[in-house]
Amino acid sequence: MFDLWQDALLPGLTASALPRKPLNFQNLPEHLDQLLHVEDEDEESQGQVEGRLGPSTVVLDHTGGFEGLLLVDDDLLGVIGHSNFGTIRSTTCVYKGKWVYEVLISSQGLMQIGWCTINCRFNQEEGVGDTHNSYAYDGNRVRKWNVTTTNYGKAWAAGDIVSCLIDLDDGTLSFCLNGVSLGTAFENLSRGLGMAYFPAISLSFKESVAFNFGSRPLRYPVAGYRPLQDPPHADLVRAQKLLGCFRAVLSVELDPVEGRLVEKDSSEWQLQGQPTVLLTLAHIFHRFAPLLRKVYLVEAVLMSFLRGVVEAGSPAQAQSVVRQVLDLLWLFMEDYEVQDCLKQLMMSLLRLYRFSPIVPDLGLQIHYLRLTIAILRHEKSRKFLLSNVLFDVLRSVVFFYIKSPLRVEEAGLQELIPTTWWPHRSGREGKDSKDVKDETAEERVRRRAYERGCQRLKKRIEVVEELQVQILKLLLNNKDDNGGEASRYIFLTKFRKFLQENASGRGNMSMLCPPEYMVCFLHRLISALRYYWDEYKASNPHAAFSEEAYIPPQVFYNGKVDYFDLQRLGGLLSHLRKTLKDDLASKANILIDPLELQAATMDDLDEDEEPAPAAAQRPMQALAMGGVLPLPRPSWLSSPTLGRANRFLSTAAVSLMTPRRPLSTSEKVKVRTLSAEQRTREDIEGSHWNEGLLLGRPPEEPEQPLTENSLLEVLDGAVMMYNLSVHQQLGKMVGVSDDVNEYAMALRDTEDKLRRCPKRRNDILAELTKSQKVFSEKLDHLSRRLAWVHATVYSQEKMLDIYWLLRVCLRTVEHGDRTGSLFAFMPEFYLSVAINSYSALKNYFGPVHSMEELPGYEETLTRLAAILAKHFADTRIVGTDIRDSLMQALASYVCYPHSLRAVERIPEEQRVAMVRSLLAPYEQRPWAQTNWILVRLWRGCGFGYRYTRLPHLLKTKPEDANLPSLQKPCPSTLLQQHMAELLREGPDVAPSFLNSVLNQLNWAFSEFIGMIQEIQQAAERLERNFVDSRQLKVCATCFDLSVSLLRVLEMTITLVPDIFLDWARPTSEMLLRRLAQLLNQVLNRVTAERNLFDRVVTLRLPGLESVDHYPILVAVTGILVRLLAHGPASG
Repeated sequence: MFDLWQDALLPGLTASALPRKPLNFQNLPEHLDQLLHVEDEDEESQGQVEGRLGPSTVVLDHTGGFEGLLLVDDDLLGVIGHSNFGTIRSTTCVYKGKWVYEVLISSQGLMQIGWCTINCRFNQEEGVGDTHNSYAYDGNRVRKWNVTTTNYGKAWAAGDIVSCLIDLDDGTLSFCLNGVSLGTAFENLSRGLGMAYFPAISLSFKESVAFNFGSRPLRYPVAGYRPLQDPPHADLVRAQKLLGCFRAVLSVELDPVEGRLVEKDSSEWQLQGQPTVLLTLAHIFHRFAPLLRKVYLVEAVLMSFLRGVVEAGSPAQAQSVVRQVLDLLWLFMEDYEVQDCLKQLMMSLLRLYRFSPIVPDLGLQIHYLRLTIAILRHEKSRKFLLSNVLFDVLRSVVFFYIKSPLRVEEAGLQELIPTTWWPHRSGREGKDSKDVKDETAEERVRRRAYERGCQRLKKRIEVVEELQVQILKLLLNNKDDNGGEASRYIFLTKFRKFLQENASGRGNMSMLCPPEYMVCFLHRLISALRYYWDEYKASNPHAAFSEEAYIPPQVFYNGKVDYFDLQRLGGLLSHLRKTLKDDLASKANILIDPLELQAATMDDLDEDEEPAPAAAQRPMQALAMGGVLPLPRPSWLSSPTLGRANRFLSTAAVSLMTPRRPLSTSEKVKVRTLSAEQRTREDIEGSHWNEGLLLGRPPEEPEQPLTENSLLEVLDGAVMMYNLSVHQQLGKMVGVSDDVNEYAMALRDTEDKLRRCPKRRNDILAELTKSQKVFSEKLDHLSRRLAWVHATVYSQEKMLDIYWLLRVCLRTVEHGDRTGSLFAFMPEFYLSVAINSYSALKNYFGPVHSMEELPGYEETLTRLAAILAKHFADTRIVGTDIRDSLMQALASYVCYPHSLRAVERIPEEQRVAMVRSLLAPYEQRPWAQTNWILVRLWRGCGFGYRYTRLPHLLKTKPEDANLPSLQKPCPSTLLQQHMAELLREGPDVAPSFLNSVLNQLNWAFSEFIGMIQEIQQAAERLERNFVDSRQLKVCATCFDLSVSLLRVLEMTITLVPDIFLDWARPTSEMLLRRLAQLLNQVLNRVTAERNLFDRVVTLRLPGLESVDHYPILVAVTGILVRLLAHGPASG
């Protein structure tokens, strides 16, 4: 029977070979060896190819061929700039023939890539292409360099591949971008004795690339050009023949009835049964396994085979074949061989995904993601890759990113979106303005055609996004715990480490996650997280839906989740554990061991890691796993291998008393705070009396858990990700929309000029027509890019994700607030994300999507208003940065009608408490922000205080669109009423508040006068003198503060005139006298003819536009009018 496999297994033997013997187990190895016999080239002499000098394995020369500070990867092929303009070259050079190498562009900044000779000398200012005999292409500035520079090629983007070609037979040098030739860059290269060229690159700070000299198959080979490093020809032939044998075994089977081979679909192949087949495969893999550890062969042979499987069949068929292949790899190869092979396979897959060009149907990205999913569906492979590769070796977040095409024509966006459109704003009020003129019929047709194109693009992108979510669902699987830890718990460990590296910025720079990747990762993670959350709810009715998700407050103080050295609302964790240990004991049944507190204090002082013996000697009564400890303490508890897991978390020992039954000394449960690496599933999910992450539940929290504890930790990580870099990136991507608006305005102005231009001025008409064409082309390009950005970053689904995070943070803060003093343990970033996510929804997702369309919008606005109103003056919050953020958020909140109405909807008790905090004396706190809030509650009610443009500027520059614009007034009579009631409340409230306002007014106006004196003196000097722009800015700020303080005084006099005019009050006369003195000082300085103030105003210095007579005089007039109006009535 065995000989029936002969034709299938040995397709490579020709008729001229020796007469075939029947195959059997004795001669199968001999047949395979005969099949694999390749006329070996003398591989030792491969390095000595004519035209090339240097080692046969080509890498970057990290020993001597570099200039400046550079970070080089372990494989000596990747490089990151770590100085102004570092330069590095390869170890091998060429002097004859045609050669090529590839550079994978990881970042699109300033780099010069090309060739140089050994005599070229570089420094931090001059790199490749800036000296004789060095030549470079620069896709950042779209130029070529050889001492001088000229335009050349196209702009490159992250994810592109540059091919560098040198022809030393003809003396020419050229470049390709993603396989497309950019044309000959240089001719007449110097050749001859001593002239050999090294691949070289110069790159600025934080720019990164990876070289492929031939250690992997070239992505875009060029006919006639050799890679600098020769491929392993003999091994390649052997691997391809062995793959042929392997495929033959998968695609045929023995018909047991007829006794002959029949073809079979590989996806239906089964591993069990047929020992003949298994023994045959064992012989194949005995020879195949060593080859599958080599980088080149994995990519050229195994990857090509698997790609073919995915591209040819349905996802289900491809999945079946890939699973069978991986089963066979793990069965027939040693573990270390399979692990090497899988590592190389995933690295190759990630490179192929990241550096594939964007094609109209995103077909390349879809195939690579499907193959990734097929591999990760294999449980044993998934767990190995999660444990050792995905977050340790690779930047696997790349799999969740969809790169934005820089060149829309190559990405096929012209075909997808044939009609372009952009908004025609005619108002000058920015984002809140409405279009004055109605949309024309032609514009409406164009807009609808554009929107249809955008929808087509979005549907294609959604296919890729769904595949990316599937990958995360596999990584978050917690049902695959057969013979080991489930994938989700391995993922949690790696995810926490990933967050720590990015939070501290101390990780390997090449492994830190760029913000644009983090945005995509966050959205896919939220989709997968909500899927599992709601799946758990379906089978556990007592749990909560993901729509009601929040982080329970005990997670922040029980030490089960590592927050590294991130700031808490109340300060450092070690400090909080000392000061709040009694509250922890009474409210959460958590006790802190005094000896451990002492150790924690010493740790805070000690900045260096202590040696292991010292760590072993530290008292460790509390380091236990969360179960009941028998006495005496087990010996493993003192093991030096436990060491100190985390500086802030592992040293403060925590004891938990079970709250469900009466406690006695013997029933105390000792627990330890664990680093991410030390935790088990039980530490997270809990068991029996151990509540895992929910240890130390305060009485305010429900007994029933919301969901699986592991999902709570994923949610916590998602909130942290938003805080790390997602918000910043969302703001950055708005730049594309801003560019569209600027070009649209420029095009509209140009068209207006064309209409007004006299017909006889052909020269002007020609220039204007040329400008019109340039602006139109740029707008066509930008509007298609904007469609891509809206689909990938600002779509309705992405907006709902951010909105969900906002609501999660609001609920988390509300639940934390109920715990009283324990609220101080909450990390600051929860409040930051609540503030920033609201800002993003309001400012970044419009005008396409409006926040007002979101479900529960009014309620969410009110809840955020309540949090801002309560916590901006919360004594439990000590960090100055977060307090400032809360104050600024509240100041912004009261600026806009919708959010101001939300503040008015919060309970009256909270509103009054907020106004009481605002009226506290200004000393010893950031009074300027408080004053802005009060002013914004008044704008629109004061004397001459309804303007949105400073009136004095409109007189001089009515058409200037760059004039500073003020928000439309939206005063709050309700909050003014609360203010009036509070000022009347007690004998000391109004005097202490008004005295502090008058003190600050005296200071601000005096500072302003002192500064304009200095500015005037500088302007009068004969020598040319420039006033420092920062000084001008501070001067303008002091003036604005003076005006706002005057407006607060006007509001106070209007609401409660008795404070100044009721002589029965003991403080009235003193307050009125102080007010009169200050008003007199202001009027003397501002109204005198040709005085200092006058002269500085007439200078019209940039930065001092807001400084003028009108704003300050109208505020003073408002005060005087109110005093006069109320004066006679009060006697």
